[in-house]
This record gives sequence, C-alpha cells and structure tokens, in this order.
Amino acid sequence: MDAEAAQEAAAQADAGFLWDFWYPAARSTEIRGQKLVTAMLLEVPLVLGRTSEGKVFAMRDSCPHRGIPLSYGRLDGKVVECCYHGWRFDACSGQCVEIPSLSSQDKLKVERIFAGHYPCEERDGYVWVYMNSPGTRLPETIPAAPALAVFGDKYKVTHLSCELPSHIDHGIIGLMDPAHGPFVHQSWFWRKRGSIHEKAKQFEPIPNGFRMSPHSPSTNSAPYQLLKKITGEPVTTTIDFVLPNIRTEIDQSGKMWFSSRATVTPVRRDICRIDFVAAWNLFFLPVWIFRIFGKIFLRQDQETMIQQAEGLKHNPRLMLIDDADRPAKWYFALKANLIESRRTGAPMVHPMDGPVTLRWRS
Repeated sequence: MDAEAAQEAAAQADAGFLWDFWYPAARSTEIRGQKLVTAMLLEVPLVLGRTSEGKVFAMRDSCPHRGIPLSYGRLDGKVVECCYHGWRFDACSGQCVEIPSLSSQDKLKVERIFAGHYPCEERDGYVWVYMNSPGTRLPETIPAAPALAVFGDKYKVTHLSCELPSHIDHGIIGLMDPAHGPFVHQSWFWRKRGSIHEKAKQFEPIPNGFRMSPHSPSTNSAPYQLLKKITGEPVTTTIDFVLPNIRTEIDQSGKMWFSSRATVTPVRRDICRIDFVAAWNLFFLPVWIFRIFGKIFLRQDQETMIQQAEGLKHNPRLMLIDDADRPAKWYFALKANLIESRRTGAPMVHPMDGPVTLRWRS
C-alpha cells in the first residue's frame, strides 16, 4: 500500500465504516442504455453504468490522469471515455485501453493503468457494489450480494428509500430500536401511546449478527392481528440483524407471508440512507396501499433523525440502557470485534454467549 492509499485508508477508518461488504448503490431502474449514473458509498464517489450486454459495472468516479469525474465522459457500450483527454477504460475491469495523446515514441504501458473498479451485482432491483478497503486487493473469492428471502414464484414487491442526516451508527441503532414505536410511529393503523405494555423476546446469536427468535408479534400492532383474522392461523415473526447494516423480517401465517429487508447505507460520515424492499403474497394488500403506509413510516423515522441531528451537533454524552438498548450494544460489540478479528487474524468473538431473553415496554 503506497503512502497516499495508506492516508486514505486511515481517514476512512476514522469515519467508522465497515469495508469488504456489499452495499446497495442505486436502483436497477436508474441505469438504462448508455447513461452514466453517479453514487457515493462510504465517501467513495462512484460512476455506475450498464454495458451493451446489460451487465452493470461500478468504477471510482475519478480519472487516474487528472482526477476529473469519469461521469462527465461517455459510455460506448463497453468503454468509458474521459471527457478531459479522452483516456478510455474498459467498463468491466477499469483497465485503460487507450490514451489518444501518446505518440509512437512513448513507452508508457497503457494496459498497466487502471481506474478504480469495484465488483458489482444486481439483486432484488438494486445495484450492489462490493466496497473493499482502500489500498487493498480484492479477495480471491467474495460472497454473493444479499438476496431477499421469498417463498414462492408469485408475489408483489416494492422499494422505498429515504436519506438520514446521521452517521451510519445512529441510523442502525435507530433501525433496531424496539422502544420508539409507540412514540415515533403513533397512528390509528399501527400503535397508540396508550397501548404500551411489557414484552419479553428471545434473541440468539447468528454469524455476524443476532436474531429475534420466531415469536408471535405484538398484540398492539393492527396489521398482524388483521393477518391472523384473515388466515385463521397464528402469525410468526423472525427478525435478523447482520453486519454491516442489514435488518430482515419474515412474517408468516399459514400460506401467507411477508418478507422485508432494510439496509442503512453509509453515504458519507454525516449522511446515510435507508433502502427498503419488501415482497409478499398477501392477496388483500395492493402495492399502492403498502407504499402509502410505508412512506409514512419512513418519513416519521426521517423526521426523528433530523431532530436528533440537531442535538448531536453539540457532541452530547449519550447512554444505552438494558434491556431496550441491548441490541445496540451488541451491534457496537460485533462491529468492534470484527475489526479486531480482521486486524489480528484471530477468529471473531461474538458478544452473545447464547440465547437470551430481553424485556422492555413498548
């Protein structure tokens, strides 16, 4: 790793990001034809596009010559051309294939020049980018990008998103917080403040995360009770959180099911984005109705995080309590233990010894 790359890596580490994971960069529908699309993940500017064969690609949005964004250039279906001096790069590898200014006397080996390039896959309507740590080589094998769990061939699906003016850590512990529902999400169709009661849920460790074990959902949540009435069978809910940023929920009642995934995507150290996708086979739930309520939920979370950001500007002392904040404590421990494991090469230590029951009121 050269000095410049080492300096960049140190700055990124200070931002509290987790590298060497897949992150959703954009919706698949945004990338059409020969259009170049910009995105930012973990403070790395990206340019995304689609080759003439339909394959998506992701490059660092910076020409290695003079640093001008490659997104100002053009894509001919296979090659990205810089608008400044016409340097051309293979879209799928980042390798330079032509420097128009070179004469027959020049000995520069063009093929040894690369623009920054990242593995890229499409899943569930998203373009995922594998963000390896700055200045490091990609591992020989990388896992597949995350896929939403579905339980049949016929189902409805929808996507929602919103931006939060927060560091990813605040976005994530807000996502998993079990106690804010009756206050932030008060509504006739969900929960009322007066419905608060004590709950006990079992959690268990899973690789790189934890699971709220299969359970009957809250009696003060109207949608779950409606599902139970329609099917005449119990509703079970399973909720997982897995590093770096993924919360999944699966609700099942008889043959009916609802599956969702929310990711808190780090854009910059002061901005993150919730990317939410859901699929279901509930015949009584049209997509347009779900989107209305889903947008209300996300807007409520967004407004709360905007308000929280006002207070966080003054660097107040914060606290986490048991048991309602125990998942947040697990998240911070998982993150720290993963970083330490990568540093030392030792196996990662999970902060949970085994199943545990947490109790809180919400």
